[in-house]
Amino acid sequence: MDHLTRTFGHDTVDSETRRARVRSLFDAIAGRYDLMNDLMSGGMHRRWKSHFARGVAGSPNGPIVDLAGGTGDIAVRLKRLMPEMAVAVVDPSREMLAVCAKRFGDGALLVAAEGESLPFADASVGAVTLSFGLRNMTDPRAALAEINRVLMPGGTVNILEFSVPDRWFAPGYGLYSRYVIPALGALVTGNRGAYRYLVESISEFPDADAVAETLRQSGFTDISIARLMFGVAAIHRGRKG
Repeated sequence: MDHLTRTFGHDTVDSETRRARVRSLFDAIAGRYDLMNDLMSGGMHRRWKSHFARGVAGSPNGPIVDLAGGTGDIAVRLKRLMPEMAVAVVDPSREMLAVCAKRFGDGALLVAAEGESLPFADASVGAVTLSFGLRNMTDPRAALAEINRVLMPGGTVNILEFSVPDRWFAPGYGLYSRYVIPALGALVTGNRGAYRYLVESISEFPDADAVAETLRQSGFTDISIARLMFGVAAIHRGRKG
């Protein structure tokens, strides 16, 4: 996972260039991000996210941080399941947070911040959710360390991310990702390059077992993996000891 700090898709870049390009990309596509997710996945991402959120509900012993929370689709689900729970949506893209604000109104705290530098005190958070955002962090390992810092003892990290599909499914999925998704991006958002990056970032991301090992190295215990749709995505959960 460490190699991601020096890449932007398949391009080799320095970490600051990666940070700037990723933020600019999400600012540019924020208005149609949710629509593109529906088109790219045939609506499947909604099922994944609902299943993901249900796995968080009931476990936090304190407020929840939805990291890389973007347009707020995970936070909305969490608030439906736990109306009294405090939820903070954290994302570096102000344009994504602006979309979230329209969806939420006063229902959540919106924070513009990087995952590697969270504006929360040590041991102050009951759970952190991170949906399709770990691979976009400038330094994913540093972000995991920061998550560990802000979690209370016994708090959970919950990650939904793309993974490496099963061998039999990979060829067809690869063709769809390489050709159909960028074309949809160009048609719907006018930004083929953004979706080319997103596809390339998925192919650069390690498999579920490697992510689990990085979680262990970052100090988490009780780590579990649930693979979705023939390994296309995976849910990782871990606990701070």
